[in-house]
Amino acid sequence: MAKIRYGARSLDELRNREVEATKVDTWATTLVAIYETDPDAIAAVLPPFLSPPKEPLIRVNIATVELGRGIPTFGAGTFSVYCSHEGVDGDYALVMPMTTEQAVIGGRETFGEPKKLADISLDRDGDSIRGHFTRMGTTFVEVTGTITGEIEPTPQTTRTSFYLKFLPSPTGKGFDGEPMLVYCRRDEKTKTLWGVDGEVILRDSRFDPVADLPVVKLRSIELGERSSIQTGEVVTTVPADWVTPYVHQRYDDLSPIGSD
Repeated sequence: MAKIRYGARSLDELRNREVEATKVDTWATTLVAIYETDPDAIAAVLPPFLSPPKEPLIRVNIATVELGRGIPTFGAGTFSVYCSHEGVDGDYALVMPMTTEQAVIGGRETFGEPKKLADISLDRDGDSIRGHFTRMGTTFVEVTGTITGEIEPTPQTTRTSFYLKFLPSPTGKGFDGEPMLVYCRRDEKTKTLWGVDGEVILRDSRFDPVADLPVVKLRSIELGERSSIQTGEVVTTVPADWVTPYVHQRYDDLSPIGSD
């Protein structure tokens, strides 16, 4: 009988491909914008175990990722707020758009990343650059600009992101277990970097309301060729009642659909 591929696998065949992929030196073309926003807005989106930053900064990352080995390039993005946890500086993502189901499921189930399927583009035409996230018919983030020239690549660095890993209970109330706070550390290196003179445009979306964190002052926009190796670690569990008010950040709130 031919092998039944849905059948049980041996221990040698079992592999966590998401973790394996994040430990490979993967190169991406990234458009990264940093801007200042309303500090009260940042404080409002952070769960109580995360502390507001010294400066109210937002990081927008729009990327195309090349995995090689004949695997098509995919789009990836992050909209995150700077913050800290017990003296460790990092960022907390409100939404991580992805163009493939594999990238969404793996990141959410393994690391707790708030990933969602979306249309992502990053297009360069000469010195003009444009990137955007589009979901549910709305282009809710757009970064456009003109490349001003090549600049010194950023030194190799380690960036920390904070994620919440949890699963809602099948009863519709609470979680399967205590939510976990995950530190995701990315060792990043930059091959080439360009400065960009441009703007960050936020559009209102009932499903991805990043427009509630307005652009007060643009700090920088950079286009680069970067690689990163990612490792995750559960550092603590957190009380469920601290997490419950923020669950809607991960899941689309469909309640407004019937109200129009």
